[in-house]
Amino acid sequence: MSTERRSLPVREDRSENQVVADRLLEMYFEPDAKEMQHIGSYELPSDEQIERVLEMTRALLFPGYAGPDMHRAERQDLRDLVRVRVAELRAGLHRQVYRALHHKRQQVLGRSDLECVECAGKADGISDRFLARLPELRREIRVDLRAAYECDPAATGIDEILLCYPGAYAITVYRIAHALLHEGAVVVPRMMTELAHRRTGVDIHPGADIGHSFFIDHGTGIVIGETTLIGDRVRIYQGVTLGALSVPQGEQRPEPGTRRHPTIEDDVVIYANATILGGETIIGRGSVIGGNAFVTTSVPAGSRVPGSSRTQRA
Repeated sequence: MSTERRSLPVREDRSENQVVADRLLEMYFEPDAKEMQHIGSYELPSDEQIERVLEMTRALLFPGYAGPDMHRAERQDLRDLVRVRVAELRAGLHRQVYRALHHKRQQVLGRSDLECVECAGKADGISDRFLARLPELRREIRVDLRAAYECDPAATGIDEILLCYPGAYAITVYRIAHALLHEGAVVVPRMMTELAHRRTGVDIHPGADIGHSFFIDHGTGIVIGETTLIGDRVRIYQGVTLGALSVPQGEQRPEPGTRRHPTIEDDVVIYANATILGGETIIGRGSVIGGNAFVTTSVPAGSRVPGSSRTQRA
């Protein structure tokens, strides 16, 4: 007697499935449907490939702590390996930067051309300039890592911060994305910081301008908006929002880049769950914002805003 187990038959209502498929297809061809779909056209940037680009970049910034292992080797062999990794990063980055530039250009032109020589040339320049900034990025991020170690007594060393700290990861991705945005990349920088957002709960827009020795402790729930300005040696704890006041809609919608988010000057500490809003709001140098504070007006240098207080415009 056979002991082979047979799968039970699966009942499928093909007619109902076909009705759903046909209704969706009709929606795809509606006149105003283009903004929600991209069918049979040029390639778009890929989340998966952008995450790979991020990991290749981190592997060059923190060899051994990110990416593949760096085996013991002579200096010449290591040079060859690093050169190969730089070339691989350049190829992967260029493709994603190109796809995003091409997509935005086609939107402006109202076309669906499969290739764009002009976009490829721009992607060449952006990729090369970004790669040239890698040594500078490594020095900048090293200062952030040192700040994390000095500000957190629980840290046993830079190694633990690199391996474990979500704030350090989010800041690193922000620095990478901000550099790309500065060089002219579109869409890709935002996709990078959103990947970090999903992984860490830290949402930093790549357009924010953040100074040296930046430290995020714990991290989850932090929001830093596009036009935020942050000075040097600033510390931020979990749940902090540096956001905008109510934004007009429709024709009154502000132009991209219009100041909507606060300025945080040097040496400010912002404790957990504080909210600071508004493009005219300036937190003066050396101030301390207590946990759960709600601030929508400027405070002078050296201020102490107590937790759970409400410092707002009248």
